[in-house]
Amino acid sequence: MSTITCLVNNTVHFASPCWGEHGLSLLVESAAGGRVLFDTGASGDLLLRNADLLEVDLGRLDAVALSHGHYDHTGGLEALMTRAPAGTPLHANPDVFRERVYQHGDEVRDLGFRLPHAAVTAHFDVRLAAEPTRIAPGIWTSGVIADRPYFQGTSDSLHARADDGGLEPDRFRDDLSLVVELPGGGLALVCGCCHAGLLNTLAHVKAYFGRPIEVVLGGTHLVSTDETSLQLAVDQLRDRYGSPRLHPNHCTGERAYVALAAAFGERVQPLNAGQRLSLE
Repeated sequence: MSTITCLVNNTVHFASPCWGEHGLSLLVESAAGGRVLFDTGASGDLLLRNADLLEVDLGRLDAVALSHGHYDHTGGLEALMTRAPAGTPLHANPDVFRERVYQHGDEVRDLGFRLPHAAVTAHFDVRLAAEPTRIAPGIWTSGVIADRPYFQGTSDSLHARADDGGLEPDRFRDDLSLVVELPGGGLALVCGCCHAGLLNTLAHVKAYFGRPIEVVLGGTHLVSTDETSLQLAVDQLRDRYGSPRLHPNHCTGERAYVALAAAFGERVQPLNAGQRLSLE
């Protein structure tokens, strides 16, 4: 049995003593014995507090994986360094350290790493790869989502530092997900923010791994999609992917969650901070 433990999310499971924040961190444990921390939330204090409450040993990890370079997924790295031993493998896309900026009118805010690149590489065994990579028994990175014919999870306010020093629209080349091998032969797709687009990510994983996607969970960035794109997502999930079980959180948005629940009923369930999800 594979298990997903939600350590950090925007919302908290009913009656859980855990705290919530705008961010995401998931402990992914595969049936084959792999143990990976996927993202670290925005603040290390909350990551460590929730891990202690859930009796999660952050000193016993096969690897850490980062979905992309935004602070709400990487902000807990400094705190994690107090638990995860030096030399712990950290997997990400080669573009993950690019400077990220929110720019809307006169407002400009840093969205990227709170730690210098050198501090991350000094503690972790940083392994940057664009191709899908097996990072623990039964757990893979998706690799870069190169083909993106469908809508993406972005906005006009999200920028990255260009090679010439200026700002350019963030193309989220670093966006990746995790793929977990399930005992029955299917796959679970674990998303961080899906800035590359949920449907693009699903198509990439299906084409590369050639196995049915039985579960989709995590941040799907449907929060900013229009009605046409949201309906396309519903249609594709039903007609192309056989209505997988869905556990969307973080950047999915209430409107999208309601639309998915209306379409798929009890196959849609929350995944909030403090919850453990068993995948058979």
